[in-house]
Amino acid sequence: MLCVIARYPFELTKHGVLDSMAGVKPEIVTGDSVTIGRRRYPVMQVGEVITRQDRRDFSGGEVTRAMARLGFTCHARPGAAQVLDAGARTPSRPPRRRSGVPAPRTRDGVRPPPSVKDTSDGTTWQ
Repeated sequence: MLCVIARYPFELTKHGVLDSMAGVKPEIVTGDSVTIGRRRYPVMQVGEVITRQDRRDFSGGEVTRAMARLGFTCHARPGAAQVLDAGARTPSRPPRRRSGVPAPRTRDGVRPPPSVKDTSDGTTWQ
């Protein structure tokens, strides 16, 4: 199948890609990836191997489109769908007090010294 990557036409086949990637150790996947055989490769590594060009010459989208057209399974970057809310808390960990925030005041507006316990009415200290 004719695939254009980095403005150059490449005649790629599924078996040709499998043969090219045989014996190539996958790098750590941090972006988009493609499953070739039983291994998951970063798309930029696959593009570099099958085109024999520098990674700066093509985009990951070009390689992803070509691999999808050849019938390989393509994956979005890890964790792309799992965006966590910054304020989300787990039930097992209550929120901690932030440093730099003053301690709560008593009824009369006076903050007790840190080493002295206050009494039940909150105004007299021992």
